[in-house]
Amino acid sequence: MTIGRSDESRKNILGRIRKAQGRAVRPSQAELEAVDTYLNARPRGPLASVDAALVTHFRARAEAMQSTTEAVESMADVPAAIARYLQSQRVPATGCIWPSLFNRPDLDWTAAGIAVEPRAARDEDRIGISGAFAAIAETGTLMVLSGADTPSSVSLLPETHIAILPQSRIVSHMEAAWDLLRAECGHPPRAVNFISGPSRTGDIEQTIVIGAHGPSLVHIVIVRG
Repeated sequence: MTIGRSDESRKNILGRIRKAQGRAVRPSQAELEAVDTYLNARPRGPLASVDAALVTHFRARAEAMQSTTEAVESMADVPAAIARYLQSQRVPATGCIWPSLFNRPDLDWTAAGIAVEPRAARDEDRIGISGAFAAIAETGTLMVLSGADTPSSVSLLPETHIAILPQSRIVSHMEAAWDLLRAECGHPPRAVNFISGPSRTGDIEQTIVIGAHGPSLVHIVIVRG
């Protein structure tokens, strides 16, 4: 099922629930405004202290969650940085990438020796290269939005996930990330994923296992410029 069809199916299901409740199939503008009013009227709870140097704080927290990070000066430096990382980890440079990142003129994947295709992930993909809508310094977490040009599987299925993150998208807390989403997108997309390091589980004899349900390696390339 494509993302568009899945999103429409969700709307139809919710529409049937609303109809059974005696309401219109789609929320009215007044209902949407009432939700915004309710949220804005709620006092925000206490927030943990975050160092003013958001990039430094984010990198420290991300690395504490077993991600690795590297900072580069510009987007043009990203493909070579990723190629160096993959070589250091002995990971084949083949896989998938967000379509929104594939045809950018400042990202020369071929010159870097990286063979990626702009599509959703498949089982055989060794790497998935994505962007991120925002990053949360408090927890070292990436906030990733789904969409036709930003398929969620790219960051969830391959064994190695590489995220490209402009440092301007690093915010202090999760609350600030949601504020940014509402300001720039209006309403959330079909899926909002929060990624804090490699996939892990403690279900197997209470022993932490890395990569059990997703990537075993997460590398974040932070772009300064």
